[in-house]
Amino acid sequence: MTLLRRSLVAAAAAAALLAPLAAVAQDIKPRLIRFGYGLNEQSNQGRAVKIFAEQVEKASGGKMRVRAIGAAALGPDVQMQQALIGGAQEMMVGSTATLVGISKEMALWDTPFLFNNAKEADTILDGPIGQKVMDKLPEKGLVGLVYWENGFRNLTNSKRPVNKLEDLDGIKLRVMQNNVYLDSFKTLGANAVPLPFSELFSALETKTVDGQENPVNTILSSKFFEVQKYLSVTNHVYSPWIVMVSKKWWDGLSKDEQKILLDAARASRDFERKDTREEAARALADLKAKGMQVNELPAAEAARMRDKLTKVNASIGASVGMDLWNETQAALAKLRGGK
Repeated sequence: MTLLRRSLVAAAAAAALLAPLAAVAQDIKPRLIRFGYGLNEQSNQGRAVKIFAEQVEKASGGKMRVRAIGAAALGPDVQMQQALIGGAQEMMVGSTATLVGISKEMALWDTPFLFNNAKEADTILDGPIGQKVMDKLPEKGLVGLVYWENGFRNLTNSKRPVNKLEDLDGIKLRVMQNNVYLDSFKTLGANAVPLPFSELFSALETKTVDGQENPVNTILSSKFFEVQKYLSVTNHVYSPWIVMVSKKWWDGLSKDEQKILLDAARASRDFERKDTREEAARALADLKAKGMQVNELPAAEAARMRDKLTKVNASIGASVGMDLWNETQAALAKLRGGK
């Protein structure tokens, strides 16, 4: 009986050890991907992250799942970038402008009046120049997948319409935490104040700043119309977003997993740009209906601003490298020449 009892105990112990392993084999947990973004779930950013998540889950057969975390719940762009570099967060989408302190080549996209239209932006961003800028990220601990569209940036404020260069004088304007934006708006006469986007609505509401600059989609989705009276359509900068992953995390993925993420990122990019452009057309009408006073900056005044910013552009060229700057200008000239 003693031998039999020992055998039974041994068998039970073996079964107890094997049971969890069998359960794991049957129910392997999906790879969870935390994807942080700054805007709310109802924004163009939120909609595109949802498309990305659906594509990843479908292509991986549920083995990879994206947890979308919006409204800057994981912190502003700069904080999320550091979390990616440290491997504490897997993915994010944010402004290229907030990356300039990490990768100086990103300042290329901050050049005032660089692109005349969305087609020019798509061609440059998705081509060899855009890739060349993204290829500088891995050495900093980040991997860029695709560029999304934030859109052409416009000015809002609570003081007066901006119809000419001089109207910017003394306006306390929130800008991104980026030296090109600071230098540009100081040069144009504004009192430029760097602030994280997550603090912006409150700063406008309390009159800590008079105004800000963002694409019309963001002005609408962030409800800036509640605290801003004037919207001046200046299209002064084309602003891209960039979808990035942590290099530490990326390097631990299989080639198949990396391909699933890259394919999903490209699908989300195509959706996001179409969605953003359609929304932008509606957003301007919506902002007018919500009581904002809208004016368009005359072409002659835009030209005056561009001329005023010659030194800023020269400094951008020096910062990103003259080879990259000249290559970009040559590519744009070719596009505009219809060649």
